Amino acid sequence: MSWRISILDKSPVAENDTAADALARTLQLARQAEAWGYHRFWIAEHHNTAQLASPSPELLIAWILGQTSRIRVGSGGVMLQHYSPYKVAENFNVLANLAPGRVDLGVGKAPGGLPLSTRALQQGVNPQEKGSFAEQLTQLDGWLTPSDNELRATPLPAIPVQGYLLGASIESALLAARLNWNFVFAAHLNGDPDLLRDVIATWRASSALDVIVAVQAIVAPTQAQADALAEKVEVWGVELVNGQRVSVASEEQAYAFARQAGSEPLRIARRAQSLLAGTAESVAAQLQALHDRWGIDEFIIDTPIADGQSRAQSLRLLAQTREVLA
Repeated sequence: MSWRISILDKSPVAENDTAADALARTLQLARQAEAWGYHRFWIAEHHNTAQLASPSPELLIAWILGQTSRIRVGSGGVMLQHYSPYKVAENFNVLANLAPGRVDLGVGKAPGGLPLSTRALQQGVNPQEKGSFAEQLTQLDGWLTPSDNELRATPLPAIPVQGYLLGASIESALLAARLNWNFVFAAHLNGDPDLLRDVIATWRASSALDVIVAVQAIVAPTQAQADALAEKVEVWGVELVNGQRVSVASEEQAYAFARQAGSEPLRIARRAQSLLAGTAESVAAQLQALHDRWGIDEFIIDTPIADGQSRAQSLRLLAQTREVLA
């Protein structure tokens, strides 16, 4: 078994819990993930939601790095459209100095929230001056690369961060290849098998780096238990008249996005379920089948369960079964 497993955590706030409880569970899960043999532990970025407690991945990364010793820790990802590429480079260069060789900078193109939070995050920013996402990522790559320029993103680390672009399109794969960044196909948001095939083929033709895919997976002691947990998970695609396209977690969020964006919805639809759910043996077998078919080197596991005990059990069972099979 030649594929690695990693974790994407969103610090979900369970019913009757506080954000502080959710953040404490994230730290505990990171420590457990290190003991269970996961390769990396990533923190997502989400804004203006009571259901998730992770708007600032950099802060949680620093906290987790200080209380783990081996596992790679990073962002999955920083929503670059909101920030100065120079400041993002500074933040991650500090992290890379704190924990040399253990820091990942994952970058995403999505807003990580609805339009109200996007406007608040980008208040005072001139969109024309900021440029396209590709231009922003190119700037970030430049700031992370040591140079003799008078302006540098200090403190420069002895071991630079590893850069990862998160996306679900051929365009994103080509951009990552051009900058020699790693690429992560976001199958947890868009599991279209034809798109996965085309993007992986493009990536292989453009880069020698690993094939990494993020997937949603729920593992439970029985198939019935896993199915019951999976029934609660939704992914909705939103396409607006103004050209915006996003993925959200509910129909309510989909219409709220359109309302806050001030644009009529062209299409709002629940996406076909691409979640892997079952016992540890069945989910591991599904991952193995994906590896055999597409040559995937690493799966980043998003387990969309708010209850901390069930989420930890899911990830523990998967890691233990993978170890036995390996």
